[in-house]
Amino acid sequence: GVSPKVRKILQLFRLLQINNGVFVKITSATMPMLRIIEPYIAYGYPNLKTVKELIYKRGYGKVNKQRIPLSDNAIIEGVLGDKGIICVEDLIHEIFTCGPEFKAASNFLWPFKLNTPTGGWTRKTNHFIEGGDF
Repeated sequence: GVSPKVRKILQLFRLLQINNGVFVKITSATMPMLRIIEPYIAYGYPNLKTVKELIYKRGYGKVNKQRIPLSDNAIIEGVLGDKGIICVEDLIHEIFTCGPEFKAASNFLWPFKLNTPTGGWTRKTNHFIEGGDF
């Protein structure tokens, strides 16, 4: 297992499973948290293509605490319409630019379930910097 502090931070970031991914805004509050959980995560700045592909291919919304595929813009408008986000492109724009409604948009997106690395893990116990996969 991991230490309680690390577990709590991973919980706050909604990273409850291996190979999960979320969008996080870098602030003075989130940066020290990222430093603490660094050995257990991979992070970086996504480009527009990555954000688009993630949301279009693996995007699910949180509607009434349920995981709903983003098959229709009405789903997004129903939850985020009052925030001025009415379609998938608005959602992508909000996430990519870290706009004023980033928190609501990111919270609406269910954590992405990503694939395991092609070819599998080599040394899952070591941190990425030490030549492992973590």
